[in-house]
Amino acid sequence: MLRERIIPCLDVKNGRVVKGVNFKGLVDAGDPVELARKYYEDGADELTFLDITASLDNRGTILDVVRRTADEVFVPLTVGGGVRSVEDVNALLRSGADKVGINTAALKRPELISEVAERFGSQVVVLSVDTKRRSSGSSDFIVTTHGGTVATEIDALEWVQTAENLGAGEILLNSMDADGTKCGFDVEMIQAVKAVTELPVIASGGAGKLEDFVRVQQFAHPDAILAASVFHFGEVNLQDIKKAFKILRL
Repeated sequence: MLRERIIPCLDVKNGRVVKGVNFKGLVDAGDPVELARKYYEDGADELTFLDITASLDNRGTILDVVRRTADEVFVPLTVGGGVRSVEDVNALLRSGADKVGINTAALKRPELISEVAERFGSQVVVLSVDTKRRSSGSSDFIVTTHGGTVATEIDALEWVQTAENLGAGEILLNSMDADGTKCGFDVEMIQAVKAVTELPVIASGGAGKLEDFVRVQQFAHPDAILAASVFHFGEVNLQDIKKAFKILRL
């Protein structure tokens, strides 16, 4: 079995890393290139940048951040936010990204997944799925957009299967109920998605303490775990997670 990956996520707005709860109440968390270098030196397996403004006039900012980061860190780098076309993907890859996250544009036009996979390979396509329970306590999961504020009627499990058939290479599964709350990962949701796809699943949303990482790995077995603020503000150390996972494997 492949070793699980730990992925710090850096939400970038106007050239700075920010973090809030469900993308609200954003606070400055530092310079993206400096943080990326720190996480690389601390042993991160991959890094993810999310351009949370993602408007056309801000695209140049994230491309510059990607270029500068690619010059200094040597682990896979995924970049998402506002990716709407094959041309957007090409620009990010040429700037130094290894993989590209796609979300809303794929919901509007699913064939974008196939277009990107056919041109650059499935390994480039990370489908970001922002998921909520249909209602409190429900075991039905729906896809949301706009940082979890807009619910669709799309079943999350069916969407993951569709994306796999279209050529996606990986699923970034973000619980919008848990995002930024530090109350722990949604183990049941991760288990449900893992049961319907052969694609690697990245668990995201809810990390608050070391025990949250251990629990999700022990009971849901995601292929990777992504977190943001607990790393940015020094609440959880990457090496502590790796040591805990090593004990789990013994």
